[in-house]
Amino acid sequence: MITVDPLASLGAIVTDHPALARDLDRLGLDYCCGGRRSLADACGERGLDLGAVVEVLSTTAEHGPSEAWPSMGPADLVDHIEATHHAYLHEELPRIEALLEKVEGVHGERHPELAFVSATFDELALELDPHLAREERILFPLIRELVGASEDGPADGSGDAVDRRVLDAPIRVMLADHDRAGELLEQLRRLTDGYVPPVDACASFRALYAALEQLEADTHLHVHKENNVLFPAVLERQALTAEVDR
Repeated sequence: MITVDPLASLGAIVTDHPALARDLDRLGLDYCCGGRRSLADACGERGLDLGAVVEVLSTTAEHGPSEAWPSMGPADLVDHIEATHHAYLHEELPRIEALLEKVEGVHGERHPELAFVSATFDELALELDPHLAREERILFPLIRELVGASEDGPADGSGDAVDRRVLDAPIRVMLADHDRAGELLEQLRRLTDGYVPPVDACASFRALYAALEQLEADTHLHVHKENNVLFPAVLERQALTAEVDR
């Protein structure tokens, strides 16, 4: 039987057992931006029974499906993130925006909290749209170039095709963007009372909260894959290549 190590970091737990991401979200344990904390420390901060949490997580890990992304190299992982999480956001953000406008128009008078939900979502979308563009147009092509240069070497043998140092700055920007997105998602969770619709909610209202909860779950996993898997692997490869260059 699988037993989740309470001293393991939250990020490592999700990388080893991706099916646990939803359980950690449900428990309010931040495994993406806060992924370096141990499970024990995170449970202590939240006032959760560590033994009970370990039991629940171990059960899910035992029966959860396996996924390929934890073992992918940087270039394949970049392709996976674009095809999975970027594609999801490009499709879902406009849909959620339209749904939110509809629900606020019908229910906004009885539920003034929807105005704050709408403003927070708009800010999140304004953060995510340029973030995706920077990854797709700048950082991800540089990562692919780095991997290609380190694996194959440049055609003329004169040096690497990409200056390793140019990766540091965009990664720092992405990390800051992730932190801000995490703050806004946490704010959305508070404003929606954990995405629990009110008793008088219609089908569209319920669909909105379900979509926002799914947006949170997908973005948390997206950020985890970058913060705790992709970026460390890229920076490690960059450091090793720099040593060889010297």
